[in-house]
Amino acid sequence: MSRATSRKPPAQRSAEILDAAIKIACDEGLSAVKLRSVAAGASVAPGLVAHYVSSMDDLVATCFERITRAELDEVREILATAPTPARRLAQLLATVFDATRDDVTLVWVEAWTLGRSNERLAARVRDVMDDWHAALREVVEAGAAAGEFDIADPDEVAWHLLGMIDGLNAQALVHWRPAATRSGVLGHLVERLLGTEPGALTRLAAG
Repeated sequence: MSRATSRKPPAQRSAEILDAAIKIACDEGLSAVKLRSVAAGASVAPGLVAHYVSSMDDLVATCFERITRAELDEVREILATAPTPARRLAQLLATVFDATRDDVTLVWVEAWTLGRSNERLAARVRDVMDDWHAALREVVEAGAAAGEFDIADPDEVAWHLLGMIDGLNAQALVHWRPAATRSGVLGHLVERLLGTEPGALTRLAAG
């Protein structure tokens, strides 16, 4: 079926197609970002999407990066308001388990799977994971320097933290264990990892 489309500047049309793809990824997951679904979302013919998009692999990778970097930027802004490293980390733990972020969690989980056959996506995943690791390491290093955390290797601690956050958030997609239980378990594990007083981070997160 043909559909009439108005002429628009290439930059505007390209942005509309990307916006439609991002909305699909947020609503239904990266696996739903297909040529025809994006065309329907942008109210254009599939051929026009193919004209503006170099490949669907590229489009999926770009969707992933836009969505996940927006979340990381938001988290960084939230952390910037906390007065101490311990409070920053407590705020981060509270933020990443917010149920309103399940759509982004789904994007992450699908990206790890789809990235096995989409190297463009895999490269973006690695880049954003590196940036998440760097953000966590920055907080951990600041806490160690301030004497709030008793650790020897901030880089390794940040790696452990990222793995625990990713794993528990993936479990949330199938509602395995209550959210409060998952965040509480992570809080206690992080306290042991950082050598803080039991309950220190969980009290800050609750406050």
